[in-house]
Amino acid sequence: MSNGSITQFLLAVFTNTRELQLLHFCLFLGIYLAALLGNGLITIAVACDHRLHTPMYFFLLNLSILDLASISTTVPKSMANSLWDTRAISYTGCAAQAFFFVFFVSAEFYLLTVMAYDRYVAICHPLHYGTLLGSRACVHMAAAAWASGFLTAVLHTASTFSIPLCQGNTLGQFFCEIPQLLKLSCSDAYVVEVGLNVLTVCFFIACFVFIVVSYVQIFRAVLRIPSKQGWHKAFSTCLPHLAVVSLLVSTGTFAYLKPSSISSPFLDLVVAVLYSVVPPAMNPLIYSMRNQDIKDAL
Repeated sequence: MSNGSITQFLLAVFTNTRELQLLHFCLFLGIYLAALLGNGLITIAVACDHRLHTPMYFFLLNLSILDLASISTTVPKSMANSLWDTRAISYTGCAAQAFFFVFFVSAEFYLLTVMAYDRYVAICHPLHYGTLLGSRACVHMAAAAWASGFLTAVLHTASTFSIPLCQGNTLGQFFCEIPQLLKLSCSDAYVVEVGLNVLTVCFFIACFVFIVVSYVQIFRAVLRIPSKQGWHKAFSTCLPHLAVVSLLVSTGTFAYLKPSSISSPFLDLVVAVLYSVVPPAMNPLIYSMRNQDIKDAL
């Protein structure tokens, strides 16, 4: 089967029972609306309240936009398939979904790396904060995160959809995920994309190491603060960020590099939900639940 003969792909479904399909639709609808509401409120609060026009909240605004975009790439199509009892997605739609998903998730991870640097400078070098993270520098770093995500998506999508497909058109995932697309490729034709996957994951791990090193320095600086109130304020802004990064890296790395011997349809679906659906819905709670500035702005 060549790529030219494929007009659509068949996505995986969570269940074939009609009642459970409707339950899946309602569950994903609730998660999607929660993500829209939470990220939308943060976006409006940061944009409209001049007190939040600081580097930390500027990056949080970008994170909320990326969360809105990434969850809107995958969840609505899955809900529509459950509601109308179908599995089909067009070839063009699948390529677009794969591109935008990789774009937004990659840009989000690069942005989380920038946010770790922001926290490091704010806590370890507070006197130089205004110099190192001025408005121009913040815009450049955010633009670099978006541009890096775009470049990552272009490389992966172009590589994946140029590979001949010999294993049919049925995907084992509820959206067009690149590892699942590679399973449909000819056995000797996907070496370049696998190499790109390994390279990208290694780069993500390098970013994660940078984040961890930054937080080690942050925690060392925080422990020297004599005030317990200072401890609480620093940890309340740093630990949630570290939790989000850890979830994204662990599940994303497992999805892209796990050996085929431990792969199963149920495990693939669970891992995909953990790194594609949970973070966009939970980030607003994680970043605003203990943030008094956000509460006051809302």
